[in-house]
Amino acid sequence: MKRRYLTVFLLLPPLSLLAEPVTLEPVTVTSTRMERPLADTPAAVTVVNADSNLRGQTRLQLDESLNRVPGLYLQNRYNFAQGLRLSSRGFGSRAPFGVRGLRLNVDGFPETLPDGQSQLDSIDLFAVEQLTVLRGPSSLFYGNATGGVVDIDTRSGKTRNDAASVSMIGGSHGLTQANVQTRGRHGPGHHALSLTALDYRGFREQSEVRKYQFTGQAGWDLADTRSMTLFLTAMDTPVARDPGGLTRQQAHQDRRQASSFAARLDAGQQVDQQRLGLHYRDEAFANGLLNARAFVSQRDFRQQLPFPGSSLIDYQRRFYGARLDYTLPFTILARPHRLLLGVDLDRQEDDRGRRAVSATGNITAVTADEDQHASAGGVFLQLDSHLSDHLMFTVGGRADRLRMTIDDALLTDGNDSGRREFEEHSYSAGLSWQVGPAHTLYTTISSAFESPTFTELANPSGSGGFNPDLEPQTALNREVGARGTLGERLFYEAALFRVDVEDEITPYQIDGRTFYQNAGKTRRDGLELGLEHATTDRLTLSLSWTWSDFRFQEFFDTQQNVDVSGNRLPGIPQHQLFAKVDWQAESGLFASVESILGSHRYAENTNRTRVGSQVLVNLRGGKAWKLNQQTLTLFAGINNLLDRDYYSNLRINANSDRPVENRGYFEPGPGTTYYSGITLDW
Repeated sequence: MKRRYLTVFLLLPPLSLLAEPVTLEPVTVTSTRMERPLADTPAAVTVVNADSNLRGQTRLQLDESLNRVPGLYLQNRYNFAQGLRLSSRGFGSRAPFGVRGLRLNVDGFPETLPDGQSQLDSIDLFAVEQLTVLRGPSSLFYGNATGGVVDIDTRSGKTRNDAASVSMIGGSHGLTQANVQTRGRHGPGHHALSLTALDYRGFREQSEVRKYQFTGQAGWDLADTRSMTLFLTAMDTPVARDPGGLTRQQAHQDRRQASSFAARLDAGQQVDQQRLGLHYRDEAFANGLLNARAFVSQRDFRQQLPFPGSSLIDYQRRFYGARLDYTLPFTILARPHRLLLGVDLDRQEDDRGRRAVSATGNITAVTADEDQHASAGGVFLQLDSHLSDHLMFTVGGRADRLRMTIDDALLTDGNDSGRREFEEHSYSAGLSWQVGPAHTLYTTISSAFESPTFTELANPSGSGGFNPDLEPQTALNREVGARGTLGERLFYEAALFRVDVEDEITPYQIDGRTFYQNAGKTRRDGLELGLEHATTDRLTLSLSWTWSDFRFQEFFDTQQNVDVSGNRLPGIPQHQLFAKVDWQAESGLFASVESILGSHRYAENTNRTRVGSQVLVNLRGGKAWKLNQQTLTLFAGINNLLDRDYYSNLRINANSDRPVENRGYFEPGPGTTYYSGITLDW
């Protein structure tokens, strides 16, 4: 495998001699809160164009766009009840569902709750235009995150005349998906609307999903420098079933089966969610740039987990808040500088219940009836100083306060009520050096913190309330990196980092339910490399490689009664490789082939269960026809072309109270699958 990696790296640079130079468009980054060119950003940042990367895809999950980003690891594409698991530099890999350790924003509005939990299910991939991924501790920018930031921008109608499209996709295992959208501009106003419906039976038993999504925005230019934009998203998921995890023996016997209790209890979830947001932008406010955002969202949720006991969950959530930031450019000693000041305020209110369910599916008791509230506030500042024409210094700091409360309505004595407060400070400092017009070198040091979520604070003693022994984890990141172009046609990005974490939050399970504890110390050493080569006007080669040496430094696993110091962090392969070839003909024909390789990984802290390496190859292609003002596109694809057995998800440290051979770590992915689709644009 290593020889194969080396061969690809040796072949790519000489390919830069094969074609005429290609001029790359300048890229602006907003993930760092201060709008600046990518070349001036002292951090590992990757910008992904959704249209080019999602062309001919099924658009089921974000991994279709983000697999190409070095440093990211994505799992759980096919279990919609648990959601896509996204980790950056190993942060987030412990999440049993959703996303942990990263901040997610859509059009500048947070998808991450004050307690640090994020969900991806409300994001309509047909509406996405661009994704920007910042890897590494990011508490300076948004607070309460150690893994990074994913910024998602949806399509708007600001820059084009009226346009519309209709798409339909069908494929293996009952896949049916349809989308209709329209966007355009009329004088000072613009709009963009997208509506998507998904119906998918799934590869495994008990994995059906039906989902409907709406994404819309309408904006107005109030003056040359001022604008207002209104955003509305809505999602309804009446069915998202959960097939549960299998033991290794069960997975070998029948990869398509659901776990016994998942089928018996009809495990899964029902969700509906709406969000309304307002963005005001003034590019000449007191000689600077002002951004003000306010939002409110509502989410109703009910889920049956795939095991009996205290496993039926429901909540009604309100999440609202505001963001304000102001960037002021100024000059000192004939050198340009910029100062960013900002404040974030968020509030989460959950009315949450939990019920005990028997092995036959009957509700036997109410085990929790709580109001959970989280309030988060943060103030931050950042300074960019150009020390010379080619050297920029950036420094910043942030102070956060998070308060989490539980008001228990089940017990009259209030023993299960409680409150936790966390006050944390974060900082970052970096240098970026432009070595000529085509290359940037940078170095940075930054700190971050990550609080436990409400789910993670569940008390394993069974007495209710908060776990009094669980504390936030803190991280220190040191990093050097480079980005630029070779021969004006080969774009590269590279980052070498070390992250030291204290009190890393790690999961374990008792009777199927997940609880959490602090590890003493962990260390993450890694190398991330991304290459994109415009070989010809019609052919593009892409490659990303990640080497990850993530280990426990000091940790005695009390659940397994063993010292795991020196062990690998579970769930993350040491090597990841993504390679892709894109071809586009002048006639409208296009084709892509991509390969995703991952080395072995472990399923638990003790590293007793080794999960072998896996290779996936996907192929797709199609043709577009121009018909007056319309464009008709037909496309088809084959996923897992080699029909390899693999696991789309590992349930880390699952069933840690059982013998290893009886633990349900494994969620098998499908074999070779087929799909086709049609899109009409006008």
